[in-house]
Amino acid sequence: MHAQSPIVRRKSRQIHVGRVAVGGDAPISVQSMTNTNTLDVAATVAQIRQLEAAGADIVRVSVPDMDAAEAFGRIKREVEVPLVADIHFDYKIALRVAELGVDCLRINPGNIGKEERVRAVVSAARDNGIPIRIGVNAGSLEKDLQKKYGEPTPAALVESAMRHIDHLDRLDFPDFKVSVKASDVFMAVAAYRDLATRIEQPLHLGITEAGGLRSGTVKSSIGLGMLLMDGIGDTIRVSLAADPVEEIKVGFDMLKSLRLRSKGINFIACPSCSRQNFDVIGTMNALEERLEDVMTPLDVSVIGCVVNGPGEAKETDVGLTGGSPANLVYIDGKPASKLRNDHLVDDLERLIRDKVREKEQAEQDVIARDA
Repeated sequence: MHAQSPIVRRKSRQIHVGRVAVGGDAPISVQSMTNTNTLDVAATVAQIRQLEAAGADIVRVSVPDMDAAEAFGRIKREVEVPLVADIHFDYKIALRVAELGVDCLRINPGNIGKEERVRAVVSAARDNGIPIRIGVNAGSLEKDLQKKYGEPTPAALVESAMRHIDHLDRLDFPDFKVSVKASDVFMAVAAYRDLATRIEQPLHLGITEAGGLRSGTVKSSIGLGMLLMDGIGDTIRVSLAADPVEEIKVGFDMLKSLRLRSKGINFIACPSCSRQNFDVIGTMNALEERLEDVMTPLDVSVIGCVVNGPGEAKETDVGLTGGSPANLVYIDGKPASKLRNDHLVDDLERLIRDKVREKEQAEQDVIARDA
């Protein structure tokens, strides 16, 4: 199941957000944003740690004023995951968080005023090895572009992005990434496709303000899926009106489905029908909840009957096929044992974790041999 993805990714310049490489041949990173009050350092640190435990590669934090900048510095000292400071208009905030160790600045050069202010921010970024993210949003286009185009359009998003990029180009600062987000799938996809042909820098993908957990997941999967299938995108954020941890889960599931990332368990499960010999839905819900901590790539199939169960199980690391009077478990595609329904979830979780430990040990052995 972990075959190489057929997707050919767009070639882009590689930058580094802290320890995380973005662009080039680096894996597509998954990020989210805190929704706590940045001034509440304890709550923000707690949420960042939850996001990191869920697999977040990068976390963005809003820094609206200088008090928040000072809080950001305290937050940064308490977490390991790279942090992006989200800043608008006030260039002094950018200068301060640069001093405090920020890993990336999300700031649009055209929004911070005079050329000397832009130069000061770029100089701080250059001196501290900090990349910049240019973030264009259909909901906050410049007034003259709103007047020119009448409404947000893909061309308007790209023109706005190129204006900001021109600021950095004039200052010979190539270490940036760009997003051109819209809540409309067609607009966002068209804008990203256009921009991808114009610059070499990595692209941060997102469908902004996508909606709640279900609707936002669907909309983001369609929009980001179209772009990722085109090979476009170096880092993603799934914007959901939900717990930010859900953004990370959805993002990874999206990349796993396209074979672009392989972190954690890839479940293959039937939707269940009257042929099922155990409660497929209940079993899946329990397994997903219990095994959220697993980051080792593993394919697990959970199929309720013998119609498709053996075929799926033969292609996975651990497979469960419904049967009577007992269900058949496959390990590495071969029949291994039988499990009854009484303690099915407990027994299956144990077998999966045994397989995870086996794979982790094999990887450590390979590392030791190569050292």
